[in-house]
Amino acid sequence: MIEIDLARQLDTAHGPLTLKVTASLTPGDRIALFGASGAGKTTLLRMLAGLTRPDSGRLVVNGTLWFDSARGIHVPPQQRQIGMVFQDYALFPHLSVRGNLAAAQPVGNPARIDELLELTGLAALAERRPDTLSGGQRQRVALARALAREPQLLLLDEALSALDADLRHRLQDELLALHARFAPTLLLVSHDLAEVFRLARRVIRLEAGQVTGDGSPESLFLGQGGSGRLQLAAEVLAVRRMGVVDVASLLAGGQVMDVVLDPDEAAQVRPGDRVTLAAQGFSPLVMRQPDTGTH
Repeated sequence: MIEIDLARQLDTAHGPLTLKVTASLTPGDRIALFGASGAGKTTLLRMLAGLTRPDSGRLVVNGTLWFDSARGIHVPPQQRQIGMVFQDYALFPHLSVRGNLAAAQPVGNPARIDELLELTGLAALAERRPDTLSGGQRQRVALARALAREPQLLLLDEALSALDADLRHRLQDELLALHARFAPTLLLVSHDLAEVFRLARRVIRLEAGQVTGDGSPESLFLGQGGSGRLQLAAEVLAVRRMGVVDVASLLAGGQVMDVVLDPDEAAQVRPGDRVTLAAQGFSPLVMRQPDTGTH
């Protein structure tokens, strides 16, 4: 079990923000961190990797203490069994594909490198350098390098977002196959709802540094009871009059969208409200969520 209880004060473009995440992750699970830019998703990944030090809390990974502020314990990144994949690949440009994988291993394991090269379709490119590869090939190298460390935690920070849709879909398939083979705990940051549904069995939603949802993609993003209605949690950014109609600008899943309000909806919502955006057929509905006392 991976026990996370971490906090850090952040300075953001919108002012100070307290990132506070408490969660238990089942080994081998696939979890997505979902939320708007600036919610703290990447910082959480960096704290798990040991690249950013939390201000307080504890992190226990499969019985091993990686961080404990009270006891002054902070295991450095190179001593943590983690693999991390970034959007920009972060490969060593002077090393070959095989060299990049070997550099990630604390103890040399050529057999695992050979297996990863075969599984990712890179065997024929093993002696090439990153600058001779396509974007998709470089991302495969980055993924194979992360798995070469035999990680307990595999962290993906928008790893596929720079790729075109067809290639992204193919790499999602490959990622699922690699996860089934090696079974690390997968924690990914993504703004792509389709990717979240495809890759994650569980979603932790972050808003302004706080966990505001935790469950399956279906329970967080789809309506219940088989109504056929799509539902998304959203925040009202602005409500304005445009001609003869009222229009709300909503932030949902990292995307801003404008929705025409009927008079009853316009009377109920105001900027800062959390609402549910529901669509049945071609009719969007905006429903104000009950006030929980937290924002």
